Amino acid sequence: MAHGLTPVPGPIDAHVHLWDLARTPQPWIDASMAAIDRDFDVDDLAEHLALIGAASAVLVQVDHSLEETEWMLDRAVASSSVAGVVGWVDLDGDPARDLARLGTHPGFQQLVGIRHLAHVDPDSTWLTRQRVITGVRALGAAGLAFDLVVRDHQLPLAAALAGLAPDTTLVLDHLGNPQLGAASIDGWARDLRALSAHERVVAKLSGLILEAARATDPAARLREAVDVALAAFGPERLMMGSDWPLVLLDPIGDIEWAATLAEILGELSPSERESIQRGTAIAAYGGTT
Repeated sequence: MAHGLTPVPGPIDAHVHLWDLARTPQPWIDASMAAIDRDFDVDDLAEHLALIGAASAVLVQVDHSLEETEWMLDRAVASSSVAGVVGWVDLDGDPARDLARLGTHPGFQQLVGIRHLAHVDPDSTWLTRQRVITGVRALGAAGLAFDLVVRDHQLPLAAALAGLAPDTTLVLDHLGNPQLGAASIDGWARDLRALSAHERVVAKLSGLILEAARATDPAARLREAVDVALAAFGPERLMMGSDWPLVLLDPIGDIEWAATLAEILGELSPSERESIQRGTAIAAYGGTT
């Protein structure tokens, strides 16, 4: 069974989340995050996509559970706003068993990737466990990508995994979470370039607004990070993602990110813009243009 996105025509937001707090509590949401301390479902997603000028989105897991992945696949089946799902299976356990269970879901073909919250795993070296490496290799054989969500200091581990699973497409979320409020991002830039040397690695221009707000000049630092990514990967290996609804923690976050991205894309050729807005997501996750 071939996996792939089923996007409607138009730009794809390659990184969004939905949650039902009664079903999947989010204990990391604290009192300062009132803007996202509620349920988000496909109707909310449709409003967000209209606001930023996108047509559909890739729905990405936030919980290590098959139940959440099945819930997301339900939404993919029901709504044209969801082009595909990046879910979860236990790569350090029995991923074949988990994929067999998900394979009974009518939306299984829209499962396009798997993610593990490696950036908050108690084992900071989780990415290079032997069973995880074996599991990531199996994802590639099954036609699934693996989303990398890591801290900037874990980028060398991501590069090691890319070398050990060369036939699996790896999708780097949030450019590896650079500390944009730091005095320098040179170390992150070095490690990002090293990761980009692996041809099956692509990256998402996502999750940067809130971190950029920590910088003395947020707009300049955001542009610096995006320029590093463009030089490392090229437009054909970058995709846009909002990280909605987390971006709502900035009062004008989704609008600001859309405007910043539009400014950057405006300097590129039409084919380069198409890659970032749509083509790279389809190439990485499968599907048709």
